Amino acid sequence: MHTIVGVLRGGPSREHEISLRTGAAMLASLPDERFSTRDIYIDRKGAWHTQGRPVPPERLLRQLDAVLIGLHGEYGEDGEVQKLLERFGVSYAGADSFGAYLAMHKLMAKMRAKEAGLLTPEFRHIERREDSEKVAREIIRAFPQPVVIKPVGWGSSVGVSVVAGYAPVLAAIERLFDEGAPGVLVEEYIRGRDATVGIVENLRGELLYPLPAIEIIPPTGDFFSSTAKYSGATREICPGNFSRVSTEELQRAAKVMHRALGLRHYSRSDFIVAPKGVYYLETNALPGLSSESLLPKSLAAVGIPFPDFLSHLVNLALAR
Repeated sequence: MHTIVGVLRGGPSREHEISLRTGAAMLASLPDERFSTRDIYIDRKGAWHTQGRPVPPERLLRQLDAVLIGLHGEYGEDGEVQKLLERFGVSYAGADSFGAYLAMHKLMAKMRAKEAGLLTPEFRHIERREDSEKVAREIIRAFPQPVVIKPVGWGSSVGVSVVAGYAPVLAAIERLFDEGAPGVLVEEYIRGRDATVGIVENLRGELLYPLPAIEIIPPTGDFFSSTAKYSGATREICPGNFSRVSTEELQRAAKVMHRALGLRHYSRSDFIVAPKGVYYLETNALPGLSSESLLPKSLAAVGIPFPDFLSHLVNLALAR
């Protein structure tokens, strides 16, 4: 008897199009000899659809054995859709609602990293737009320029900028508030090499199996911005050309953050490898799984076929 798996994709976030790609990859790769799939499209207003028709979530969810969440950004990665799945008792892969919320909230994630003893860039948190001018002046005095400015609760580097000087810093902060950011972080800019490490639970006999560290080389003159992630101009080397010591620390830190944020099943954490050590940046509780995404590349590097990985996620969801 086939297991019925619903794949959620789309969603009311700035990452709607990216989510469609992740969901399509899941639907195309779930082994059809074991699973019957349901393509569940969530539009930009949050309405659920299947087979081109709007359907109440509760009606769809009653038909499913398990759910794979292909959503990114708000609603998918901030714990909101997980609350709905939990309310209806549906098994699903990935972080629970609280873990997803913690990982998406960059300030809380950084505090967990500091509590766990990891290096993370110094920062200032701005909760209200009216504090922007005051904090911008403080930043110019306290931080070497440039600085990194990012929204507290969005993913895929959406809204992130690297700027220098009072006027550009203030403009970048105010722009994020104008676009609806729930808060803004201004971070120390760490010069080094970008890296990311995926974690998969209960794989190959390990409770937390670390995938190879990927080295990310953005185009000259850019950082690993939202545009650079999906333009095809960024080089991704797997395994990365890091020293053994750096590689071991990257994998250790990814495990530490998976535990510190209370995540489940799989995650991917981002770092900077600098002369002073490995700096934690953030964690993706639902990393992208499209053909352009980083986690499938690290799975391929250790000989794990993508369909096997998806089957593993469904097994983890059903074993809860």
